[in-house]
Amino acid sequence: MISPKLCVKCKGKLLCGMSYCPILQKHSTQKNVVSKIRGNRFTGSSPPSLFVSWNNYPKVQIAPLSPTEVMDSELFDAPEKWFGLTQDKIVSFREQLLRSNKQANVFDAAKPSYELLGMQELVMATRPTAIDVKLKSSPVPQLSFHEGAAPHGPSAPLVEMRFEENPKISRKIDYAVSDTDMKSSDALLCLYNAGFPVSRLDKLLSAGTLGIGKDRKLVPTRWSIVASQDTIGKALIEEIKYFQQLGEIELFTSEYVGNRFFVLLIPGAWAFENLETWIPGSMWYQEKDTSKVHVTQDHEFYTGRKGYASNVEGAYYAARLSVCEHLKKIKRQAAALVFREITPEYNIGLGNWVIQESVKNALSKNPMHFSSLSLALAFVERKLQTPFKLWKKESKLLDFLQHQKRLADF
Repeated sequence: MISPKLCVKCKGKLLCGMSYCPILQKHSTQKNVVSKIRGNRFTGSSPPSLFVSWNNYPKVQIAPLSPTEVMDSELFDAPEKWFGLTQDKIVSFREQLLRSNKQANVFDAAKPSYELLGMQELVMATRPTAIDVKLKSSPVPQLSFHEGAAPHGPSAPLVEMRFEENPKISRKIDYAVSDTDMKSSDALLCLYNAGFPVSRLDKLLSAGTLGIGKDRKLVPTRWSIVASQDTIGKALIEEIKYFQQLGEIELFTSEYVGNRFFVLLIPGAWAFENLETWIPGSMWYQEKDTSKVHVTQDHEFYTGRKGYASNVEGAYYAARLSVCEHLKKIKRQAAALVFREITPEYNIGLGNWVIQESVKNALSKNPMHFSSLSLALAFVERKLQTPFKLWKKESKLLDFLQHQKRLADF
């Protein structure tokens, strides 16, 4: 029997050694889509969007996403605009996007073919763009769910994709893509500072349009999301370190689609920790035995992380980015602690945007203020369903804050 603790850590990456994930398989077969397509050809409006698979890397599947008719599809792939919508509404967006798959090698982006150039140009567009798609066979009418990315709709092998209209491309995006001497990290920051949402940037990175020309690669979607959030987050942290420290302890809360968030900002030097647990009966913790509840965490202190946040994974970078954006906005430095408790209401994987937007929503509200860390933690303890001793046992940041020596102590 597979350990629930392994499932919580794995989230569909097949660390158990199986050829498929039983949990994702269960949710995939619960939602079937009847395609409106007739025959093997259609014309639809891409949001714009593109998907790059991660299985069999470096040989991947690259797929433009589009509904099978011309329509205003922008909201179908704009997670920064989804907060507050129901799970069913978001799934309804995603099930309308058909993935037209084509096999590729990630290194093809360094010298893209005419076909790949077309897909890259599609992703560069700033508004929905009509494309004509010819498929090899009828679509497989099934939804698939992943913890790191938004749900994926039906799929079919692609024969040919052609533009039905010229894509409208921002000059700033065109400049970043055309500069083959600019590092991908610099291009991401340039476009982020120009006001483009992170969800747009990770698609540009995934399509292999950014970076030094000879080093450009296609990047699997689930990796490009984390890479974009990590790159921007790190840049913001370096700015935050020059700000004055926060004056008092602040607590922010938010709850969305079965996810409870408590964001604690504590006066002091920059540090960050994200703790999460899946309540028994939730997606990644199928057992009902509450004695086996496990809290996972990843953290960093002032000098930053040396490796990937392998416990919390993508959720770590999503939460950190929203915290960093808030601290930059108020021009303050603080230690940040994010508690995430996932209930059975969150029964399908919607993607890391849930964490990013939920934390952002929490930080947009007026905070509660506390005179001491113990009072703040006592309040959080009363609100969490999972015994607080489990959170405290795993937290490296709380241990540090409660035992560190300050100059005032001497």
